[in-house]
Amino acid sequence: MAQDLLKDFNPFEIFDAEAARLDRFFSGLGESDWQRPSRCAGWSVRDVLAHLAGEEMYNHACLDGTVQDLMTRLTVEGVTGFNDFNEWSVRRRRGLPVEQVLEEWRTKNGETRRRMRALGYDAPLDTMAGPYPNGRQAFHYDSEYATHADDVGVPVSDEEADGRTLWRVEVGRFVLAEQEAKVQVEQTAEQIWVAVNGSTATLSYPEFVEATVGRLPSSHELDPHIAAALRCLA
Repeated sequence: MAQDLLKDFNPFEIFDAEAARLDRFFSGLGESDWQRPSRCAGWSVRDVLAHLAGEEMYNHACLDGTVQDLMTRLTVEGVTGFNDFNEWSVRRRRGLPVEQVLEEWRTKNGETRRRMRALGYDAPLDTMAGPYPNGRQAFHYDSEYATHADDVGVPVSDEEADGRTLWRVEVGRFVLAEQEAKVQVEQTAEQIWVAVNGSTATLSYPEFVEATVGRLPSSHELDPHIAAALRCLA
């Protein structure tokens, strides 16, 4: 079963680790560092932080069971869909001191992580797509935090790198299966073989992760149809 791919990983521990990694990085930045471009088109490092802070509005609505109420309030603001919400969250924090945005994210995300851990793996969580297992949602957050950490250049130690890549591979495979993506994926000890409509490719673990989160560089030789089929977490 697809969920067996995740059985060896604790999503709440991963969430804590990725949040701590980001917090250490953000806490050490100087004024000029915040203005550096990230891998997110049009967003600086500061904008990525603002996005993470703003996203907690949705995360808390999921925990409170008020997602539809939030969507209604946002529609009144002229915000429709996640892309609009993300840009709106960034815009409304650009005039704030970065220290205030960092503290907002740190406090609200800390609450999110504590509440999700207390809720338990199998408890239903309110989401835009309807009730969804809390532990699986945590894996989605894990992937997002790891992706945005890479987007802004957060360093990862050699001791952590392989294990971090491994759980990200398994989360990507799980989500592809969950979404019933029209792609065949086979994993060996060192590579990932994929096939889409007769086209095949072999990717390293890091390349597969980057494909699932839509971060492969445009110069990568992967067939665009395969790349599109693998993108499931961004």
